[in-house]
Amino acid sequence: MSENPDQTERSNYSSIDRVLHEPARMQITALLYMLESADYTFVMNQTGLTWGNLSAHLTKLEEAGYLHIEKSFKGKRPLTMLRLTDQGRDAFRAYAKNMRSLFDNFPV
Repeated sequence: MSENPDQTERSNYSSIDRVLHEPARMQITALLYMLESADYTFVMNQTGLTWGNLSAHLTKLEEAGYLHIEKSFKGKRPLTMLRLTDQGRDAFRAYAKNMRSLFDNFPV
């Protein structure tokens, strides 16, 4: 017996990754998905987020296991490098697939 289309839609909605669904975190994740890694300042400039706002979103992504943050020094200046973990890359792909499925079933 096939699944009811309404049940499929509800299933897709309920499986939306709430960590990634937030617009700023989606923007950060999409950017890092395309890159091997990026420094904090580059991500801040690309997203237009403030220093503090970016920091809060990076913390959420790190707590979810989606982001690795590495702090070091370049000369005497601090350098913060960001990269998606394998779990973060997998979550991004799953999120994109789920959203495609939702919109493919949307009456337009």
